[in-house]
Formats: sequence, structure tokens, C-alpha cells
Amino acid sequence: MTHTYEFARPALTVDIVVFALDDDELKVMLIERDLQPFAGAWALPGGFVRVDETLDEAARRELHEETGLHDIYLEQLYTFGQVARDPRERVVTVAFYALVNLAGHSVRASTDARNAAWFSLSDLPKLAFDHADILKTAVERLRNKVSYQPIGFELLPERFTLTQLQRLYELILDRELDKRNFRKKVLAMEFVKETGEIEKDVAHRAARLYRFDKRKYDRLMKQGLHFEI
Repeated sequence: MTHTYEFARPALTVDIVVFALDDDELKVMLIERDLQPFAGAWALPGGFVRVDETLDEAARRELHEETGLHDIYLEQLYTFGQVARDPRERVVTVAFYALVNLAGHSVRASTDARNAAWFSLSDLPKLAFDHADILKTAVERLRNKVSYQPIGFELLPERFTLTQLQRLYELILDRELDKRNFRKKVLAMEFVKETGEIEKDVAHRAARLYRFDKRKYDRLMKQGLHFEI
């Protein structure tokens, strides 16, 4: 016996906010839509969820198809379900946010995207659908979460200076941090390890390089680590 549903079912999509650090700026990945509605407008990468895939699988597939990005930090953000958010039909979207180090990833547009490019958060074009609201929510989540969980390390190179780390936090939190207090807190973190190396080929005095020890962090979290910047 085939079961039929009494109520109409809305379409389901995923949208992904991808953050990266570049040229001392926090940037977001946008795609230029090639299809209606909003053909030619900039939007977050994303698309419809297939019936045979999970939300995470759909987000990773769409991100790879439209931008070429893969194997990056990805976390579910929020569900957006305003009735008129999509002019085609009733569409509910599950948004994700992702963090990527630009040094190890290149982007390319494909499928229904004309172009894919990085934009500074301080200089964004008008976005299609309700993507401006989704992006605003993602920025707020990133700012709140980075203060108690070291997800920001995903945006840095594998080896980084304390100055780079502080600048990253200042960009995300949108405020200046006291250098002495910041370094004191960081150096007290058992999951930030000195590598024994220093910067090379720099015009200024070479600084020590550090790395993030995720295994150590995971163990400390299980023990009830209190992390705060």
C-alpha cells in the first residue's frame, strides 16, 4: 500500500557561507548565478537536496560543484523558512558555514554558476534571495563561537605567528585585543604548540611559529576545558 501525504511538501535546499582570510581581510565566497531567478546576481553557493543524500552530503556536493572547494571545515548553521524567500516555490533552506585556508584551495565556477569569487565582508554586492540574512547570521555565529572554540585555526596556515593569530581574532570579533593579554592567554593554551621554527624571508624581525594541536584540544575538551578569548 502506497502512503500519500495530505499536505504539500516544500522543496529543501542547502546554502553555504564560506569564510576565508586573505590580505588581512575576512572574506566570503560568492557565486554569480547563471539561472533564473536572479540570473546574473551574486549569491551564496548552494542548491536543492536530492532525495538520496543527507544535508551534509548535499552541502559538500553543491559546494564542490559550484566552487571546486572540498575537504574543508563545514558546520550546520540555521534553517531559514520564510514563506516568500524563493519566488519559484515554497523552499526551506538549511544553511551551513565553512572555513577555509586560501593557501591550499583554489576556486572555479561550474554547473549553474557563471563565476565564483571572494568578496570582503566590508564590500559586498547585493545578494539574491535572503542570502544577506543568512550571511549576517553566519557572521554572528562565527563571532560568538570563536570566543570559546578555536575554529578560527582553520583559516590560518598550518604554521602561524601569534601576530597572525591575534589579527585573525580581531577581524572576526571586529575589535582590537590587548596584545599582552592575548599572548598570555594563547601561551597558556596547551593546544597551541611552538614549532621551534621562525619566519623566513620577512622584512621585519622574524617571529616564532606555532601550530594548532587538534588532538590535544579534543582531549582537553573531554576533560572540561574552559576556553575563552
